[in-house]
Amino acid sequence: MFIVAGTLYVDPARRDAYLASCTDVVRAARSASGCVDFAVSADLVEPGRINVYERWESDQQLLDFRGAGPDGDQAAMILGAEVHKFRISGVEAP
Repeated sequence: MFIVAGTLYVDPARRDAYLASCTDVVRAARSASGCVDFAVSADLVEPGRINVYERWESDQQLLDFRGAGPDGDQAAMILGAEVHKFRISGVEAP
């Protein structure tokens, strides 16, 4: 299992439009085989920042879902991104 997490940056004036354009993607991901969780959300402090969190059972299931990545309109709104994959070696209670 692994986590994909990080931040996207968009024009603060377009953040709500970007997030609205992600609704169908979030629904599709959450119903995809191998998706444990998938969330895209507005940051509470930085107006142009979007937080990304995904948890997947396998690399292949992520690749099967992801395909070509964001559509052209979404990709055009992203000004910057820092997203990484984190391999999980164990899970514990907080």
